Order: sequence, then structure tokens, then C-alpha cells
Amino acid sequence: MADSNLSQWQQLTNSQKRGVPEGLWVRCPGCGETIFRKEIDDNFGVCPKCAYHWSIPARTRIAQIIDDGTFEEWDADMHGRDFLGFVDKKSYAERLESEQKRNQLKDAVITGTGMIRARRVVFAVTDSNFMMGSMGSVVGEKLTRAVERGTEMDLPVIIVSGTGGGARMQEGIVSLMQMAKISAALARHDAAGGLFISVLTNPTMGGVAASFASLGDVTFAEPKALIGFAGPRTIQATVNATLPEGFQTSEFLLAHGYIDRIIRRQDLKTEIARAIDYCGK
Repeated sequence: MADSNLSQWQQLTNSQKRGVPEGLWVRCPGCGETIFRKEIDDNFGVCPKCAYHWSIPARTRIAQIIDDGTFEEWDADMHGRDFLGFVDKKSYAERLESEQKRNQLKDAVITGTGMIRARRVVFAVTDSNFMMGSMGSVVGEKLTRAVERGTEMDLPVIIVSGTGGGARMQEGIVSLMQMAKISAALARHDAAGGLFISVLTNPTMGGVAASFASLGDVTFAEPKALIGFAGPRTIQATVNATLPEGFQTSEFLLAHGYIDRIIRRQDLKTEIARAIDYCGK
């Protein structure tokens, strides 16, 4: 009888386990707590216990910052191609196709125009889920066009960067050229009296950090974001020296004058609108 009861209990337990949807609970990298996924989603993708900021998709970012129903996307159908015939574990063409299906994006950036607290802006956001948000020819072209339209329309330009991949190696020198192209467009925007607000999220690295992400008239960052060119382990191995505590975090960079403010994700929309007003745009 005891064995029969034990067998029934095991069957019931296994049935209950099978009924729990995958991904319903997640472990926070910040505090190690197991958190109900919906609780995080309802809190702007931020841990309710330790305020760790998860990476979020570009369209979620747009929904959080842009006023409902005001976003008009630009160049939505622009997509890259494998002009170098690059192959690692699989071809770049196959990798692009896979990423496009998985993320429902043509490439790693969305650009357009919309309202932030009733203030018309040009808005662009990279998506770290698409090849780590790396910058290739499409990302560079879309961002350059967005900045140039902002100059023509006399609108503030807001770029939210979350690009751990930096320049996209599968496109070789073409990807590196995007650094200069976007920076030149921003220089023309500045010369015309335009405002550029750069928002840095975790992680913002490589050629992105070394170009347009660092050129904001106003530069905000989310808490504890990793920001820099090479990663801290690479730098430490190169210079053969112990790096300061918290090196390359947004808190360290704020203390050393690299960024202007650290803004919690829940407050970002309001603070961008405030900065636009403060700058008279």
C-alpha cells in the first residue's frame, strides 16, 4: 500500500512539473533570486529586488519611451547581405536569415520618429538580441539616415545603444566605416544646432562605444551598464595591471566625467523629455 501511494505521489509531482511553462521563473544575475517573469516584465524589465536591468528587445524599448501610437518606423525593409561570403560555423547569409526569423527584425536597429511626452523626436534603438546588436552596414546606414532626417526636420535625435558586439566582423572594413559615417552625420547635426541625446545600456562596447554612442550632447546610462571599447579582461591582460573596482561600469564612468547621469529605466522617458526642454529643443 505504501509503495502504491508513493507511486501515485510521484506521478502527481511529475504531472505538476510538466504543467509549469518554461521561462515562467528566472534567476536574477544581480541578486541570484528566483523571480516571477511577469513581475519583471511589469517592472520595465528591472528586478524588483535588486534593480538589475535586464536587456530588453528594441520594440519593448520603443513602447516604454515613445508615446502610444506615435511611432513611425523608417527604412523597415532595409536588410544586409553577405557581400564578403563570410563563413565561420555557418555562412553569414544563413546567420542573418536565422536572426531575422528569431527576432522578427531585418537587422539590429529600429529607427523612426515619435513623441516623448508630446515632444517630437527622431528615435533609434539597437537590439542586443540580434547578433549582440553589432553594427554592420544596415545599422550604420539606418542610423545615418535617421540623424540626417533629424537635422533636416530640426528635431532632437535620441539613440539608445545596447551593442555588446561592436562593429560586425562578418562585414569587415565596411562595418568599421560605419563609425565614421554616423559620427560625421552627428557632426553636421551639431553644426546645424541640433540636439543629440545618447542613452547607454548594458552592454555598450566596441566600435559603437568608440563612435556615436560617446558623442551625445547629453549622455545618459542605465545603472551598472558595462560601457567601453575592449572588455575589462582583455584590457587587464594587455596592460598586465589590476583594474580599479567597477571599471567600465556606468557608476565608474559617471564619477570620472564620461557620462552625465545614470537614469533608472522607469524614469528614462521623463528625463529625456526634461533634457529636451532644458536644451531648448
